[in-house]
Amino acid sequence: MADHNFDVVILGGGSGGYAAALRSAQLGKSVALIEKDKLGGTCLHRGCIPTKALLHSAEVADVTREAASYGVNAQFQSIDMNVVNKYRDGIIDRLFKGLSGLVASKPITVVSGEGRLTAPKTVTVNGDNYTGTNVILATGSYSRSLPGLEIGGRVITSDQALGLDFVP
Repeated sequence: MADHNFDVVILGGGSGGYAAALRSAQLGKSVALIEKDKLGGTCLHRGCIPTKALLHSAEVADVTREAASYGVNAQFQSIDMNVVNKYRDGIIDRLFKGLSGLVASKPITVVSGEGRLTAPKTVTVNGDNYTGTNVILATGSYSRSLPGLEIGGRVITSDQALGLDFVP
């Protein structure tokens, strides 16, 4: 078990966490950014960005259906969800690589693993303690169900909706 000391320890590498890490580093603070999954969090991987990519594909399909009304000879045939999902994944991948490169270019220590606040200013990850003068909890969100409503079949989470391989 090792002890690490920083000016700022941030638990969560989503939109709020990485923004806090970048700004703290910009202000000359020593920073530890702890993330259990991938930098970018829900917005980049399972929320805002993939949703916008899917909406863009849907808009293109809709405009194609209406092309004749614009004087354009185009015909809508179908939606290939494999291609749509590759388009979505390509956008996510490019933005993730950009974010990872940006964070790596700054004096930010990125710690992979699930962190737990174990003392007022200490987060423990994989048996190591990260103590900060300031600790920021930016742990994000997850899909929840309503009581009595079972997920599966016709009821799916937003994460599942974004991963469909067919047009709903």
